[in-house]
Amino acid sequence: MSKKIRVLVAKPGLDGHDRGALIIAQALRDHGMEVIYTGLRQSPAQIAQAAIQEDVDVVGLSSLSGAHMSLFPKVVDLLKEKNAGDIPVVGGGVIPAEDIPILEEKGVKKVFTPGTSTDVVASYIKQLVYGTELTEPPSKIAHIGIAVKSIENSLHFYHNVLGLKLLGMEEVPSEQVKVAFFGIGESSIELLEPLSDDSVIAKYIEKKGEGIHHIAFEVKELAERLKVYQEQQVPLIHETPKEGAHGSQIAFLHPKAANGVLFELCEHKKED
Repeated sequence: MSKKIRVLVAKPGLDGHDRGALIIAQALRDHGMEVIYTGLRQSPAQIAQAAIQEDVDVVGLSSLSGAHMSLFPKVVDLLKEKNAGDIPVVGGGVIPAEDIPILEEKGVKKVFTPGTSTDVVASYIKQLVYGTELTEPPSKIAHIGIAVKSIENSLHFYHNVLGLKLLGMEEVPSEQVKVAFFGIGESSIELLEPLSDDSVIAKYIEKKGEGIHHIAFEVKELAERLKVYQEQQVPLIHETPKEGAHGSQIAFLHPKAANGVLFELCEHKKED
C-alpha cells in the first residue's frame, strides 16, 4: 500500500487572503493526502522549519500579494540550507506568466497557473511523491492535419508549388479517410480526404470548409498519458489509443481542453 502523502500548504509574506489555499488543502485531503496548513503571514523561515518538523513530502506555497519572486525561492534556499532540499516546493496564486520560468529556474518544482483544476494539482503531487515518471511534454509537432475534398487536386500546390516531398499515401479505415504526408523539417503536413459522407472529415468540410483540421503532437507512452489526463479530468475524445497512419497509435483531445483547438497525440513504433 502506498504511503499517505503529507503536504504543507503555506501562505508566505503579508498576503491576507487564504480562500484559495483552503480550497487546495481540502481538495488534497479529498485525494487522500494529509495536509498541514500553516495559516496566514508565515515567514520563509517558519515555513521551512514547519516542513522539516512535520516531515512533509511536498511544500505548497500560495501567494496573491505579488511577493512570490522573493518568497518562493527563499523557502527553497532555506530548505537546502537545512539539508532538506529533497522536499519539493510547488506554488500557485496570482503569478504572471513571465515569472514562471524564473521561479522554476530558482528551484520551484512547479508553478500552477490560475484556473488549474485541483485534480491536476493532486495528480502532479502523486506522481512527484510516488516516484512515477512525470508526464513528459510532447517531443515535437508530428504533423498538421488539413482537411481537403481531394488529395489528387491538392498535390500540385504542396508538391509542385511549395516543393514539399511526398512521403506517402494510405487509407485509414478506422477514420474513413485517405491521407497523404508531405515532409517539412522534422514534421509533416497531412492531407485528409474523406472516404465516405459519414466520416468525421466529410462532416468537418461540410460545416467549415477545407482547411486546418488538427495539430498532432508526438508523445511517448500514450496509453499511460491518457490515464493521467483522465485523472486530471482533461476532456478527451479517445480514452484509449486507436490505430492511426503508419502503424501509429493515436488519440484526440477534445477541443474543449484547449480553447477550441483539436489536438491529436501520436505514438509511433520504435524502429529496431
